[in-house]
Amino acid sequence: MRVNRIISFIHEYLFPARCAICQTVLLDIDEAVFGLCADCASLFAIPTQKRCALCGRFLASEQTYCAECRNEKTPHSFDRVICLYPYTGRYRQLLTAYKFGEKVAVGNFLAQKIIEASALFPEPLAKPFLVPVPPRQGKIKGCGWDQVEYLAHSLERERRYGAAAVPPVKRCLKRLLSQTQKHLNSRQRKANLAGRILCTAAAPQQAILFDDVYTTGSTMESCAAALKKGGADQVYGICLFHTELKENT
Repeated sequence: MRVNRIISFIHEYLFPARCAICQTVLLDIDEAVFGLCADCASLFAIPTQKRCALCGRFLASEQTYCAECRNEKTPHSFDRVICLYPYTGRYRQLLTAYKFGEKVAVGNFLAQKIIEASALFPEPLAKPFLVPVPPRQGKIKGCGWDQVEYLAHSLERERRYGAAAVPPVKRCLKRLLSQTQKHLNSRQRKANLAGRILCTAAAPQQAILFDDVYTTGSTMESCAAALKKGGADQVYGICLFHTELKENT
């Protein structure tokens, strides 16, 4: 992260940025790296609330699984997902600032949360690889960037500059031409991605998929299925945010 800090410090010295949450001017080098002031960054400790043992959403009861996972008739290809934050309130504000508000530095902060979350799985992972969910075709060319790919670059920089505990990143998935998932319902999302996620290289035996938002789980499911078809034994997932279910108990 040392190079990140130097670049961010120079940039923020010449073009002072503001905290993505409270809009305070960021003058401290660590704050500039993450796009958040220290006070606001402290608001985003990973919650310890009980989560569904499969999809990772927060639970409001003592059940092991949420209602959606209990009622799911088709087994998932992924072994377990951890979702870090609900997509509401200040959490939604954070992702909006990163994804739509051009507060790209927030991606460095979110990458740190992925690193923290990779240690939360109860099963011991001997040699996991971090696998980014691939963008839809044409997105980077059309938009100039992809929020998940930026997280992958940030994670790679962390590992390159001394953070040996960070699992290596492996880009082995490709998404064929498909619609954006944003305005589709659960059934349409599954159909939209059916057969359109491919594993283009040998999959790691232990893979940790990561994405920004878990909505119906269709993207995570399609990616996990492709990885297992490509040779993965275990596929876990980390999603930074999850949308609320009508019933999540």
